[in-house]
Amino acid sequence: MKVKTVFSCQKCGYQSPKWLGRCPDCQAWNSFAEEDYAMPAGTKAKERSALYKEGPVLLKDVRLTNESRLKTGIAELDRVLGGGIVKGSVVLVGGDPGVGKSTISLQVSNQLTRKNAKVLYVSGEESVHQTKMRAKRLGAHESDGLYIVNQTDLSLITEHIRVLNPDVVIIDSIQVVFDPQISSSAGSVSQVRECAGMLTQLAKTSGTSIFIIGHVTKEGTLAGPRLLEHIVDTVLYFEGDRFSIYRILRAVKNRFGSTNEIGVFEMGPEGLAEVKNPSEIFLSERPRDVCGSVVTSVLEGSRPLLVEIQSLVSRSNFGYARRRCEGFDFNRLSLLVAVLEKRIGLALETEDIFVNVAGGIKVEDPAADLAVAIAVASAFREAMVISDTVILGEVGLAGEIRSISQVSLRINEAEKLGFKRVIIPRNNYKSFKDYSGSIEIIPVSTLKEGLDLGLGGKK
Repeated sequence: MKVKTVFSCQKCGYQSPKWLGRCPDCQAWNSFAEEDYAMPAGTKAKERSALYKEGPVLLKDVRLTNESRLKTGIAELDRVLGGGIVKGSVVLVGGDPGVGKSTISLQVSNQLTRKNAKVLYVSGEESVHQTKMRAKRLGAHESDGLYIVNQTDLSLITEHIRVLNPDVVIIDSIQVVFDPQISSSAGSVSQVRECAGMLTQLAKTSGTSIFIIGHVTKEGTLAGPRLLEHIVDTVLYFEGDRFSIYRILRAVKNRFGSTNEIGVFEMGPEGLAEVKNPSEIFLSERPRDVCGSVVTSVLEGSRPLLVEIQSLVSRSNFGYARRRCEGFDFNRLSLLVAVLEKRIGLALETEDIFVNVAGGIKVEDPAADLAVAIAVASAFREAMVISDTVILGEVGLAGEIRSISQVSLRINEAEKLGFKRVIIPRNNYKSFKDYSGSIEIIPVSTLKEGLDLGLGGKK
């Protein structure tokens, strides 16, 4: 048995023969930890090669079969996965502690067993009785076909999978699973990387789909190595404050579907419930007749969401104007403020500006630029936005309003929720000249024109 001592970065997995204060790969400080890396010569290679029974084949000779995806029974999760679970795929689920990773895993297990699927739930952090108590609260304790085991030894876990031959396996969590042939402690880079690699190989050769749950650090990244994102097929992240009732499931990598889809859930006493109409939820507490409140539409994959942009502008008392935003890119906000100062003439250099996207959603769609700019101008001028109006458009550095994508989907969503008018870029208006819907479409070409048409009278 060959044993060597290495220093591994606990952030990215970079290895060095000596300790380093700063990782040369990810630039993290004080992230190196000493690990005794042991690998029995030849044994590991033989075990891995035994998993593969087929040799190389010509790609043109591979015959594809129209295998249907395994539906989880949770529509929001199926949407994020791209239509369901692909046979032999490996899905990594990450999120903050208490956000609902284990909860949705048990709910998925319960739904799959109703479709006559066999599920193995490997709980490394809870005993079988503790898992039973949680499953009873979620209504999953009487499921036929749901097997539970409390195990952290990878060799025993793989043996259980080979004997039971389940359709889906859930590993909760990868940070506590260890390979006894590696001398480093569980949760280290070597352990997590090796365990994830072996589970991925097992999934590809056996056809069993595996869900791996991973914890998230204070910086919002997966604890241990980020290299897990390269090993697995799909990476899902739970977003949202654990003190809030809403959770957003987002795909940041998906080899079998789009990475733009999101799923919205509501945390309740019986677990996570799907939110069928997120736009209505995000706007349910929107105040009326208040300056600095604007509604816009953002696209998350194929789904348009109406969200409220809130802004507060107040005179700075410290000689240095502050800029704060929640749910919106800070650099983008600074750019929009500069355009308002230069092209519109607003004196914002001595004003504290705060921008918030209500509902806890993170907006990356450039179509929200005009709404943010109008929200800031509305709060600064104390002029209310015209009621029942949705504002769309990307703002350029010259103050022009640029066209956006999928305008018809956004307008239809606004019309369904009872909005009476929508402001869109003039270039997008060409396809709506003969529009006969109930919502009024107002085209604008410049930021000044958008402010004049979007803002009403004084408060």
